[in-house]
Amino acid sequence: MALALSPARLRGFLAVLLLALVIPSAVLVWQTQQQLRWESLHQARTLAEELATRIDLQLQQRISLEEARSESDYQFAPPGAYPATNAAARSPLTQWPPPDAFPGLIGHFQVDAEGQFSTPLLPDGVADSAALGLQAPEVALRQARRQQLLEVLSSNQLLTAARIPAAGGVLRDSKDRAQAAADPSSDRASSNQIEQAEPLASHAQSQAAFDQINSTETGNPRQRDAKLGRIDELQLSRGYADEGPSATSGSGAADQVQALSNATTRGTRKEQRAVLDSDIQGELSDQSLPGRVRMFESEVDPFEFGLLQSGHGVLFRKVWHAGRRSIQGALLDQRELIDGAIARSFHGTTLAQMSDLVVAWQQDVLQVIPGEQPGTTLSRASQVNGELLYQTRLSAPLDQLQLIFSVRELPAGPGARVVYWASGVLLVVLLGGLGALYRLGLRQLLLARQQQDFVSAVSHELKTPLTSIRMYAEMLRAGWASEDKKASYYQYIYDESERLSRLIANVLQLARMERNDFALACKPMGAAELLDLLRSKIHTQIEHAGFTVDYRIDASCHEAVVAVDADAWCQIMINLVDNAIKYAKAAPERRIEIALTPGDSAADLIVSVRDFGPGVPRGQMGKIFQLFYRSGSELTRESLGTGIGLALVRQLARAMGGDVQVCNRQPGAEFRLRLRRAR
Repeated sequence: MALALSPARLRGFLAVLLLALVIPSAVLVWQTQQQLRWESLHQARTLAEELATRIDLQLQQRISLEEARSESDYQFAPPGAYPATNAAARSPLTQWPPPDAFPGLIGHFQVDAEGQFSTPLLPDGVADSAALGLQAPEVALRQARRQQLLEVLSSNQLLTAARIPAAGGVLRDSKDRAQAAADPSSDRASSNQIEQAEPLASHAQSQAAFDQINSTETGNPRQRDAKLGRIDELQLSRGYADEGPSATSGSGAADQVQALSNATTRGTRKEQRAVLDSDIQGELSDQSLPGRVRMFESEVDPFEFGLLQSGHGVLFRKVWHAGRRSIQGALLDQRELIDGAIARSFHGTTLAQMSDLVVAWQQDVLQVIPGEQPGTTLSRASQVNGELLYQTRLSAPLDQLQLIFSVRELPAGPGARVVYWASGVLLVVLLGGLGALYRLGLRQLLLARQQQDFVSAVSHELKTPLTSIRMYAEMLRAGWASEDKKASYYQYIYDESERLSRLIANVLQLARMERNDFALACKPMGAAELLDLLRSKIHTQIEHAGFTVDYRIDASCHEAVVAVDADAWCQIMINLVDNAIKYAKAAPERRIEIALTPGDSAADLIVSVRDFGPGVPRGQMGKIFQLFYRSGSELTRESLGTGIGLALVRQLARAMGGDVQVCNRQPGAEFRLRLRRAR
């Protein structure tokens, strides 16, 4: 079967085997990578969910603090408390900044049923710093903050021009209220007016703008322009997000994205407030007379949140009192709110190292927060690309505010490095194994071919001399040879018998070495003894080949003693001399030199055999010691031989602790046998 194979068939077989192993392995590795990818995305999505929940919870805690504020906290001081004499009774919102201020807070405000504006930073109609108990620079700062609130609310049409306070800081109709309070005859009328429920039409015009803040109807004056783009402009793949619980089938509309549920139970609550009659009458009434306590009940709606056209956010609630509605709330800076409540929580996290964050209001992108990847610069929605990781809306009243997490490059996953290394090692082992199989297969094919050539060569080496010996023997037996021819015939029969003996000895030695069934008996022998033994073995061989031999012994080697096996030594030298005769028989100088010289090491002795033939081709120097190797083709080769002589030389030399090498000389080739000196 080995002979039926060829290198081309072997390569084809190994290629099919490689594909049969690589394709399933590649599919397995790809599936593993995909699984690790989704696992990594799931972990990243879990981090995004936890971060969004944490951000929402922090905002809800701030909103809960605002929810807990009393109706009277939005006034500089409750009725009956005078700034200069009763500072402890002031509203906590008079502090600036107030405790636990909302991120991006500009200030708190109140708009009553008549559309009149006020803020707890300053009382209405009072501008004297001494009366307020404040320093003049602080009063100026509060007035500037109050003016900023007025400008933002009025520019977004949340305050009507008729109700904007005058330049002196006093509402235009506050004098009328003071005069009405100073008139005792109007006490009952005022009381009846407070207790009597008014129709909703009394505040519909002055506060209608707050009811339309979050309206998305066409033509709404507070409808914002999407300066950074819209959600549907995000270049995000939704392959992973569509498998999650917050998956959407559209382009990410606000009503399709699942909102978080961190908000507490929200509903209208009732507050009761005790007010003295003297508080109603004003400071002009007789303070020495005990006032009558009157109880008022108010209904406070939960907070709502809206985004104004100017980019500011407004957190407001509706307070109902005797059928009259007031608006209380806080004005927030959009960018400071996002930076303080969202971006600060996002930066510095593990999630920021792999993802980007987009903050959107309804369908408009408010801010793009790039991650901490090197070279990340994002300014518009259209620049955000990659895989959609997680998208959610915050809890009410921020339920129109969306957080969109995306990843540009999918994370490799915790076990990806191990898979990469294992895949690389598997590929290297697979290619190395197949390469080794290919080399082994080629070697076996070459060995099989060489064995076939060896059988052919041995058959030729045996058949030719046996035929000649038989022919000469028959001629001698029949008496056909003359007396002068008989001697040459007997000599030819002897020479061919010697050659057959050497061939059979090589084959038997090879068989023993292949079976590891041989043992050498190395004994100390002197240099002169080695040469005397060699002369007796090769003299006839060299003489009948028509060659001459020169023996040279270096002066330092006369007393050298080496440990050799006599039979192995003779077989090595006979094969080397036979090789020299075989390849140098056509040389002009039919001469062989055998020399003993010291080696590079003091423990070595070099025995060299040189011929004066064509030498050994450079490309075959490493091959001539291989078993069954013979240069050329068996059909065109002129030299005889079986390809086992030099292989036996190297094996026998190494078995005695030495080695053999070949080098080219000018002219000829020289084989150098290294032997170990005996101790």
